[in-house]
Amino acid sequence: MEPTGVFGVYSEEASRGGNPQVKGLMTMGIKLDPQYLKRYKEIAGLLMKYGNSDLVKNAGLEEALKDDENLSKQVKGTAEELAADLERLGPAYVKLGQILSTRGDLLPPPYLLALSRLQDNCEPFSFAEVEKIIQTELGVKINKAFAEFNSEPLAAASLGQIHKAKMRDGREVAVKVQRPCIREQILQDLEIFADVAEFYVLHTDLGKKYEFDVMVDEFRKSLLGELDYRQEAQNLETLRRNVAEFDMIVVPYAIDAFTTTKVLTMEFIKGKKVTGITNLERTELNGGPLAEQIFAAYLKQILVDGFFHADPHPGNVLLTEDEKKIALIDLGMVARLTPRIQKQLLQLVIAISEGRADSVANIAVEIGEPKPKFDEQQFRHKVSELVQVDLDANIARMKVGHVIVGITKAAGETGIRVPAELTMLGKAMLHLDEVGRSLDPNFDPNASVRRNAGHILEQRLVNEISPGHLLNTLIEAKDGFEKFPRNINKIMDLVAQNQLSVKVIDEPLLVDSFQKVANRITLGLVLAALIIGASNLMKVPSGFTLFGYPGLAILLFLLAAGGGFALAIQIAFYDQKLQKLGDPDVVSPLVRK
Repeated sequence: MEPTGVFGVYSEEASRGGNPQVKGLMTMGIKLDPQYLKRYKEIAGLLMKYGNSDLVKNAGLEEALKDDENLSKQVKGTAEELAADLERLGPAYVKLGQILSTRGDLLPPPYLLALSRLQDNCEPFSFAEVEKIIQTELGVKINKAFAEFNSEPLAAASLGQIHKAKMRDGREVAVKVQRPCIREQILQDLEIFADVAEFYVLHTDLGKKYEFDVMVDEFRKSLLGELDYRQEAQNLETLRRNVAEFDMIVVPYAIDAFTTTKVLTMEFIKGKKVTGITNLERTELNGGPLAEQIFAAYLKQILVDGFFHADPHPGNVLLTEDEKKIALIDLGMVARLTPRIQKQLLQLVIAISEGRADSVANIAVEIGEPKPKFDEQQFRHKVSELVQVDLDANIARMKVGHVIVGITKAAGETGIRVPAELTMLGKAMLHLDEVGRSLDPNFDPNASVRRNAGHILEQRLVNEISPGHLLNTLIEAKDGFEKFPRNINKIMDLVAQNQLSVKVIDEPLLVDSFQKVANRITLGLVLAALIIGASNLMKVPSGFTLFGYPGLAILLFLLAAGGGFALAIQIAFYDQKLQKLGDPDVVSPLVRK
């Protein structure tokens, strides 16, 4: 009989047999296909080892782990052990670790540092597989496509490996070949991550607070994008065009005719990792200008172009062989920013560099999406501490990147959801801090931000007054004029149907204020009537006089004068007092009296 539904024959038999692993997974309500069970157990082991043992126990998975001595031990794993465990579990887990290295709201600093060092150093696959993939993808044998092709890979990563080759026209190239069947493995792991994330969201406050299901969805989009090498080729071309003004920055070009979904052929750039520079080499290196240009190039990418290399870890940033340029490679992971986010991030980066804690908090709140239980006062306090401590730190401490990662941590703890772009920016800036210090130990990222702020603002202004932008503004204005009559009709219809409503921040205070204004207008009209009436009575003879004038007219004049004087006193002193108080919590009770 064939397996049916989610559980199938296997799960039914295992459940009847009392398999604790299956019973635990049934409690979690996730898939029990045989090929998934091993992965679920590995994830449960990670949860046990790194601080979520209660969740595993509640799900009934603790019994399933007793046969594994390492996982059943109640010993908290270290940050370095977590990185090693993720590398052991495979490509999707390595990529997940790299994403988690940006989530300061989830993990403490030692874990962020260990995960940020995760490199895609994996065992290479055979050259026979390389030949097979290239022939399938390019449609020709490898010796027909290339004049030379080294069988030993230059590097082997989680998703693919790179070989050095030579084109028929003599150009040296690097050929990236995707691992066989890696897409199927990634899709399976992503499905498992989605199941676990959903369970977390449904059964734990932690999962709801940090929205693990949203995090996995963003991770899925990023990772599947990296599996399409044609997209990476396009990223290379876009970045080459955007950094063309920087004479010390190079980006390899892709060769489109030799690039497919699983094969990427690009210019070969000789160089070494910036972190591999020795102290002796650094003394002869003109590191200051290099660090300044790489930082300026990234500021332009993020704040002007809206497209940036989101993974500039030391393995992706090379010092060229002549030691005069910096090469940016591996553009599988990139980020795109909307003009609105760009503007906010520009304000944020400048505020951080100048140590303006209040401005940093204001901009972060504007960028993020506050949740119902958002503790704004606590968030502002954390951001203020973060900015001030970083401002007073010496150059050995992380700067802009450190603060941005800290902001995401404070946001998660206090109940505000920040966009994925901010976490990616934090990761990029963290790596840039390290790259800058590797090139020049005295490089100050904060000072670089201030030096480049004026040029960035100028470039943004030029972009905003470009013909394309002006044309877009005219189109939006045209749409606005076209929609104006229709919107007015909608408003009038709502008024006619008595369905028009206006939301205000403090409705009781607003109503009290309107009532106060109405009362004063009425009092003013009464006083004016008294004065006009008294003037008319002056012409009427009367036996009752005061000061030689008709008595009733004088009484009305005196009453009007007294009321006017009292109103003037109230406006001059009482209203001024309220204006100085300024605090709605203080003003509201006074107004309501």
